[in-house]
Amino acid sequence: MVKNWEHFLFPYEQAVGELKIKLRGIRKEFLQFGKRSPVEFVTGRVKPVSSIKEKMNRRYISEDRLSQDMEDIAGLRIMCPFVEDIYQVVDILRKRTDINILEERDYVNKEKSSGYRSYHIVFEYPVEMSTGEHKILSEIQVRTLAMNFWATVEHSLNYKYNGVFPEELKKRLQESAETAFKLDEGMSEIRDELIEKQSENHKNNRDD
Repeated sequence: MVKNWEHFLFPYEQAVGELKIKLRGIRKEFLQFGKRSPVEFVTGRVKPVSSIKEKMNRRYISEDRLSQDMEDIAGLRIMCPFVEDIYQVVDILRKRTDINILEERDYVNKEKSSGYRSYHIVFEYPVEMSTGEHKILSEIQVRTLAMNFWATVEHSLNYKYNGVFPEELKKRLQESAETAFKLDEGMSEIRDELIEKQSENHKNNRDD
């Protein structure tokens, strides 16, 4: 049983603080060496107690199983400029030795019925405390800026209307998710064409 929520959540808060610094370091490293970063920015949060209790009721999670059965008490989000960057970031995360990946869920290529797209990684992270090492579950969501915009607005609407939408509005939400994904694809195509033209110009300049 959770007797003191502040004490219970302390290692999760420490984990989020540490991981935000570490994950933001990915972007800094790429930029430091003059490379384009697959990471645009990183955010993180510890789930509020009210949200934890709501999810416990919805998922039938008991307090004594909370740390084992709720994966997203500590949550990080990595925003990427392009869809292909998502998988580059996932590969980088797989190679890290400070996180132990337990599960991956690809909602980018296999989106949810609502239209939601993102790549979820559930992992175990060791937090060093005065009493010793404390391993916690955490989740990283990797998505594009467009996916994040849609997910943020959709979550806000769900919260306000308790997820009760007329079928017509559900369909429009799904269509807007597909529009956001097409925007991602279009931006990737534009980037690829620019790279190709720059390569051609460089080749022509050398030939001259």
